Amino acid sequence: MGGVIELMVFMLIIAIFAFAPLGYFIYMYTMKNGEPFGDTEPHGDSESPVLKAVAKAIGIVKAKLGKS
Repeated sequence: MGGVIELMVFMLIIAIFAFAPLGYFIYMYTMKNGEPFGDTEPHGDSESPVLKAVAKAIGIVKAKLGKS
């Protein structure tokens, strides 16, 4: 019977570590009035060098295809 109790305690410890990130996320989500990661910008509103480079590359490809 002692082995079963040891196994149950060991499984409880593993479950605590497995579900700790979920509990932390729920705690932070409720703490910041529904904003889990703080005040973030909506996707696509900010300009970045990568987006500018991709837009430029697409423009070049479109120009070359239009000339052919």
